[in-house]
Amino acid sequence: MMMGTVRKLREKGILGINARNAAYILPYNNRRFYPLVDDKLKTKELALQAGVAVPELYATVEIQRQVRDLKDTLEPYSEFVIKPAKGSGGEGIILIASKRNGRFRKTNGLLLEIDDLKHHISMIIGGVFSLGGHPDKAIIEYKISHDPVFEDVTYMGVPDIRIITFLGVPVMSMIRLPSRMSDGKANLHQGAVGAGICIATGTTCSAVWHENFITEHPDTGAELLGLEIPYWNELLKIAASSYDMTGLGYQGVDLVLDKSRGPLLLELNARPGLSIQIANNAGLSGRLKLVEQQEGVRKWSVEEKISFAREQFR
Repeated sequence: MMMGTVRKLREKGILGINARNAAYILPYNNRRFYPLVDDKLKTKELALQAGVAVPELYATVEIQRQVRDLKDTLEPYSEFVIKPAKGSGGEGIILIASKRNGRFRKTNGLLLEIDDLKHHISMIIGGVFSLGGHPDKAIIEYKISHDPVFEDVTYMGVPDIRIITFLGVPVMSMIRLPSRMSDGKANLHQGAVGAGICIATGTTCSAVWHENFITEHPDTGAELLGLEIPYWNELLKIAASSYDMTGLGYQGVDLVLDKSRGPLLLELNARPGLSIQIANNAGLSGRLKLVEQQEGVRKWSVEEKISFAREQFR
């Protein structure tokens, strides 16, 4: 992170990790609710109960005996995603784009054998990718195909949208755009592009890539600013409803736009990172304090929370 950028953002009310933990995560995120978001299977259940669409679950693999039957489990599917239920940071995720002659082609073109997938799932079950290294479950689910609006601003992978909410009010958002360097993953630390989204308009307003502010995608050359995100109000609605789903006051809501299924909730995060401030060239502190000052905000309807956010956070 550039020191000059940090100094400028501090003047704009940047929120640091210690302040985030002390002022927002500890007081507003009861630890008994963490399992609801740390386990992607539980998050799926919560979302479906709330009427929020998620990627379709094809299968779960919980014990090593089930790994032996993986070929039969995967038989109906030519495209799918394998991920750890309790993973974080995108670790342990494999995206399969096609299947031919018993071999599986990843989105980056690499071919895998069924034994490669069995080995990977065994590692997931063993907790190699889970939070704290605890035993885990492997999720096999629908592979998202991104909305055509993102065709020119992504490389290989699927962009995702993160919205930070506080007491259900959307306060800041960004879209993470895969690049060649990130190997098609929407992970900023691995080299994806982060583009801030104006809450009021749903339009990208700034973009950063490896600590540098940019205006064009490093691989495609496409313009990054002024991109209108489809279904913006619906995305805000899903984010605002997350407070009622989990009881967590401060959380990150990760969403995708599928070309055929529209907005889908990917996961929820009780400890979302702070790089979203760099992507937006703006700090979170002022926005969070403003929400905190609103009388009765916890009881506002989802529509009231969205209306407030779109009016205040331009």
